[in-house]
Amino acid sequence: MFIELTDHLRCPEPHEEQYLVLLPDDVEHRIVRRGELGCPVCGRIYHLRDGVVEFAAAAAPRGSAAPLDAAGLAALVGLGGPGGYMVLVGSAADAATELAAAVPGVALVLVNPPHGLALPPDAPAFSVLRASTLPLKSRSMRAVVLGRGFGDAPAWVSDAARVVLPGLRVVGEGGEPSDNGLELLATAGGWWVAARTSSA
Repeated sequence: MFIELTDHLRCPEPHEEQYLVLLPDDVEHRIVRRGELGCPVCGRIYHLRDGVVEFAAAAAPRGSAAPLDAAGLAALVGLGGPGGYMVLVGSAADAATELAAAVPGVALVLVNPPHGLALPPDAPAFSVLRASTLPLKSRSMRAVVLGRGFGDAPAWVSDAARVVLPGLRVVGEGGEPSDNGLELLATAGGWWVAARTSSA
């Protein structure tokens, strides 16, 4: 896990949003390999093993629309310039390595990536989380891409709308979202793209 991501993590338990305290055991080139994250509100402890933060186990859904390559995803999220974080959920993480090259300077957060996904060992901008919801602070991410099974799950769509900055985009694989925190911009080929409204 990219150590700077700690500032954007939150406890996923249903209480007021709160920061997590990182107790690292093994840090190499700003990547935390082993350690613990603790919540000062509820006292929960989350373990970090082999660079992966384990908030909760989450199965990868099945089924797929037509795949999008990194260039396609980069165009849909519409980020202009470096900085900040983009979240790739589930199968969307398949394009992580190529997407990192397409959006230079943007750190990638991979939530529930497919098991066995090969990531280059020299990719310090990748952080991997396993969770049953997005354990990220509200209005803290520049973009969210929801892969198959997540892009048409109302709870995940709503959470994506919560964590993305106002005016920025959420992209999903699946049916059109009905979440009122998003303004639908386009749909095609089993994918949709929407922007978070400023009032959400």
